[in-house]
Amino acid sequence: MDPQHLALLVAAGFGAGVCNALAGGGSLLTFPALLAIGLPPVTATVTNAVSVWPGYIGNAVGLRSHLTTFRPLLPRLVALAAGGAVTGTVALLAAPAEVFTALVPYLILSATALFACQPLITKRLAATGGTSAPLLYCGVFLGGAYGAYFNGGMGIVFLTALALGLDAAISRLNGLKALLTLTAGTTAMISVALFGPVHWLAVLVLAPACLLGGLAGAKLADRLKPIAFRVLVIAFGTAAGGAMLFT
Repeated sequence: MDPQHLALLVAAGFGAGVCNALAGGGSLLTFPALLAIGLPPVTATVTNAVSVWPGYIGNAVGLRSHLTTFRPLLPRLVALAAGGAVTGTVALLAAPAEVFTALVPYLILSATALFACQPLITKRLAATGGTSAPLLYCGVFLGGAYGAYFNGGMGIVFLTALALGLDAAISRLNGLKALLTLTAGTTAMISVALFGPVHWLAVLVLAPACLLGGLAGAKLADRLKPIAFRVLVIAFGTAAGGAMLFT
């Protein structure tokens, strides 16, 4: 790995950690960076899944007190998220690499659009009452499958499913989302570490950078407006997806 690639991964990893702490969407920085250093799309996505995994632990631990209300549901939801993640991982690793490569630009642009709309989605969902078990269970399973297949925007998918299926404040659902994201991320990480073409040198660079960025982002959360990082991630994701779509 040459110095330019090393610097790009450090910057992307640190920026992703900061973005995840402030607004989410860090994978929209790290995944295109892995593509930029020459990794094939499937290798890039499995490497990204392993690299960003430590951040899920911190988020889940920090929000664990929000899980008390949902304790009876936890076994079912965790099992569904894990099952979805297994399905997504199998789809990623078993299908021809050309399929994922063809989908990558659309996945990046879709995740970027979802990330851009996340504040509006959260606001609308916070005002929505009522429960729907089918929406909840299907949404959690699909969120796990999507997150294992392509990491970007997984938390927003989970949060949307939870808000549509449970009558609770978004702030409370965020803790449950963190647990499900950790569940799907751990399932995918173990699967791809065992069977996927992980680029371990890139992981050794990205994972510590993501961790340091997360620590820095936590300290900056009360001082900086997340909108600045949100705009950066949206611009980067749009540019990366558009470049791949038209080249």
